[in-house]
Parts: sequence; structure tokens; C-alpha cells
Amino acid sequence: MPVLPGAEPYRHEGGEVGVLLCHGFTGSPQSLRPWAEHHAAHGLTVSLPLLPGHGTRWAYMQLTTWHDWYAAVDRELRVLTERCSRVFVAGLSMGGALALRLAARHGERVAGAVVVNPANRVHGLSAYALPVARHLVRTTKGIASDIAKEGAAELGYDRVPLHAAHSLRLFLRRLDGELPQVTQPLLLLRSARDHVVPAADSARVLSRVSSVDVTEIVLEHSYHVATLDEDADRVFEESLAFIGRLAPGVAEEGTAAVG
Repeated sequence: MPVLPGAEPYRHEGGEVGVLLCHGFTGSPQSLRPWAEHHAAHGLTVSLPLLPGHGTRWAYMQLTTWHDWYAAVDRELRVLTERCSRVFVAGLSMGGALALRLAARHGERVAGAVVVNPANRVHGLSAYALPVARHLVRTTKGIASDIAKEGAAELGYDRVPLHAAHSLRLFLRRLDGELPQVTQPLLLLRSARDHVVPAADSARVLSRVSSVDVTEIVLEHSYHVATLDEDADRVFEESLAFIGRLAPGVAEEGTAAVG
């Protein structure tokens, strides 16, 4: 299936510190590409994969489940851990949930996690109808491009395939039970106004993880896709500072790489 222009995966070979970026549900690497390039410019090794069923057509996503999405990022993490001395995981929305599961399951292999508006559950009465509704209705309206910044747009599906939404619901329920296994340093950034994932999801994540080193930052000027929004630069800078604090030398490597 041809990949939509702009939705291609991204990889950069940098130094000994690596970061795996995970995009969101029905989205694509395009939503995280500036974040990935920012970290690459500062000398990090960066992997931003395209999740199965994404970046093509929504009908193709109907054929995939959370097992496929998680397997893709799990595979990329294993590659990074072979290449780098320290690896961080990061993600937006469902990508944040995927990053948290990687942290929960891989323990010391993950040095820290950065999540932006992480999803914790599928909300609303419709969520309870998904097991049956997905057999009657194929899609519902899309959730892509919740962005405050004028002229900015996210490359994502304009429809949500309900089979995939049901699988996402199952994944988030499983992850909620695994969150206490997250012990790594955690940076959580959430938008003050988010029309896709409510603040309650971030609060739930923070209440469930076992991390001692936890930082929460509220983004006042962005909606859900904060990585393409008014606070994007802050997301990039705060996450780089977080990684640099835990892996000293990142800034020096970046200076050498850029210079």
C-alpha cells in the first residue's frame, strides 16, 4: 500500500543516545517529524517509525490491531538498544501510551519517557458500544488536526475505523494495569485545551506510574497535536533538556554535529 507523501518514517544515525518517537492513532510520522529533526540536530540517534495501517488509507488500518502497532515500536526499540548506550521513548497521544508500555515492559533498557497528551482510555458512551457498533458501522468522523496554530495541519485520516478503535480501547485498558511497572524518569506535557484527550488521562497516568522522577508541564497555547502547535518549540526544548539531564553530553554532541 503506497504511503501518503509526508507520512514516511524517519531515522537519523547520531550519537550514543537514542530516542524512539511514537505517533498517534490514525496519524503519521508527519506529526512528530519536527520533533525528530530537532533531536537529530542535537546529535541524538532518532527513530520515528510508521505504525502498521497508518499513513495510507483508513481501510487498511481496519486490518490491524494494537498488537501490530506495539510490535512495530517494540522492534524499533530493540534495534536502538543494540545501537545506543542509552535509549529514551517518547510519543504523542496513543504514541505516548505505546511509549509507556515500552517503559513498563523493558525496564532498564529504557532510560526515560516523554509523553505528550498521552491517551489512557477511549471516552464517552460510544466507547461501550464499540464491540457491537464496529460490526454495523465501519467508521466515524476523524480526530486528526486538533491544532490551534493557524495554517498548521496534521496528516491523518479523516475517518476513524471502528475495528481499530475497538482494538485501541482494549490496548489502553491493558496498559492501565501495567502503568505501575513504569519506574523510569517521566516527563509529561499536556495541553490546557485538548479536544481529543482530556486532562483526566494525564492525571490517571501520573497517579498510576511508579516513577519517582516526574515532571508535568502544561502547554497553555496548544490543542491536542502540540508537536505541530504554538508550544512545539517548548515541547522540543523541554524534552531535549530532560534527556540531557539524564544523559549528560547530549548538548555537547549536538553542538559538534551542527557545527
